[in-house]
Order: sequence, then C-alpha cells, then structure tokens
Amino acid sequence: MAQLLIVYHSRTGGSRQMAEAAAEAGQGEARIVLKPADQAGPQDLLAADGYIFCAPENLAAISGVMKDFFDRSYYPVLGRIEGRPYAQMVCAGSDGQNAARQVARIATGWRLKEVQPPLIICTHAQTPKAILAEKTIPQDQLQLCRDIGAAMAAGMNLGVF
Repeated sequence: MAQLLIVYHSRTGGSRQMAEAAAEAGQGEARIVLKPADQAGPQDLLAADGYIFCAPENLAAISGVMKDFFDRSYYPVLGRIEGRPYAQMVCAGSDGQNAARQVARIATGWRLKEVQPPLIICTHAQTPKAILAEKTIPQDQLQLCRDIGAAMAAGMNLGVF
C-alpha cells in the first residue's frame, strides 16, 4: 500500500483542519502519515510515495514553520524523490497565491509531479483580531480537502500518479 505524507503547519487551526480532513479521507486507500511541519523532515519525505503540503499564508508567504520544514529537508532529499506526486492546500486570509507559488517552486526543484492545482481556502480574515482568532473551516470547504486526500490516496494506490 502506498504511503501518503501530509505535512502541515497551523497556528490558528485552519490548516490543521484542512490537513486532518485530507488525512481522514485517504484512510484505507493508502497509509496516511499526518505530521506537523516542525516534526517532519527528510526521512519522512524519503519514506513516502506522495505528499500533500498544507500551510497558512502569512504576510504573503508560506508560514515560517512550513518554510523551516522545506529549508531543513530540501538538500537532504534533492535528487531522491523525483517524480513523486504532490498536492498542496493553503489557508489564506485574502489571497494565498504567493504561498502556493512558493511551494510550487520548491516542488519544481525537487522535480515532484503536481497532480492538481493548489487548493486555496480563504477565511477572509482582515483585521488583527480576525487574523489571530481560531479558525473554523466550513464543511463544504473541508469537503474539498477530503476530496484531495481521497484522490491522492486512491491515485497513488492504483499507480495513477
């Protein structure tokens, strides 16, 4: 059975809910490893057959903790995970595009295969209070995350990706 690694960072709960929804939906189709970015590293990437990266956009960039995961992992796995499938999910207050571009550039350097465009869930948090508040992602948007988790797991298990 294929192994799907889901690496996430979440300070206010939005990205965590998204990652958990994807992980839950992939169960049974693949071995799911759900890891916070500060606990994930090169060994996790090497052990997996595919990836979902999920993080918030902070100040028009991927969150620092997620960036740290990529910084710690990039060179140790360079040339060793080429061709593996990936998808990404971004939890953003307004846009999310720049965070998605950053992750895509890292994945391009690793020569990963994007299996779908980035999913960006917008919370519309625009004030300091709203930005720092605990997030609740609506069920219809979490379903999009579940769809990604299920599709990634099934596609990997069937050898489609």
